[in-house]
Amino acid sequence: MFGAVLVLGLAGWITYEGDRSHYVTRQNIPREQPIPFSHAHHVGGEGFDCRYCHTSVETSSFAGIPPTETCMNCHSQIWRTSPILEPVRASYRTGQSIRWTRVHDLPDFVYFNHSIHVAKGVGCESCHGRVDRMPLMWEEASLRMEWCLNCHRHPEQYVRPRESITAMGYVPAGNQEEIGRRLMQEYHIQDARVLTSCSTCHR
Repeated sequence: MFGAVLVLGLAGWITYEGDRSHYVTRQNIPREQPIPFSHAHHVGGEGFDCRYCHTSVETSSFAGIPPTETCMNCHSQIWRTSPILEPVRASYRTGQSIRWTRVHDLPDFVYFNHSIHVAKGVGCESCHGRVDRMPLMWEEASLRMEWCLNCHRHPEQYVRPRESITAMGYVPAGNQEEIGRRLMQEYHIQDARVLTSCSTCHR
């Protein structure tokens, strides 16, 4: 009987840990893409603002994948004959979208709106990590319910001024919790009871 309890407990622990492993969550595993697009180069090196490519992030539930025309704004002038960029040129010529591999993908039963989070002072880095250091994009956070709830229970620890939404390596100008509580009032952020209500994310 003791052995059965031990085996069941061990099986439960292995299942619990396995479900949170990088193998399951795919955290920190770079995704192969049809073109090795580097955020480290474009954001970290060239200083592109997130909104240059992800144009709908402030107004839509989706951040949006940039159309090929956005890439060609620069690459019709620079690296025009690079073999690596041939899929971009082919997409531009044919009008066929590039089939990017999705990196962040919430379950269908979860409602998430980028524009609400941006309007409330949640920085891109808070969920996506330091993309300015990612040669290939990977999922920095688990995006599991417990991870989301941690922020929804304590938004004062995470919100920042709207003008710093896309800043990588953001450092608050003072005590984060004091700034966060002030911004919660200024941005009309609901309290934890509303933010952790089931219907907030499951609609």
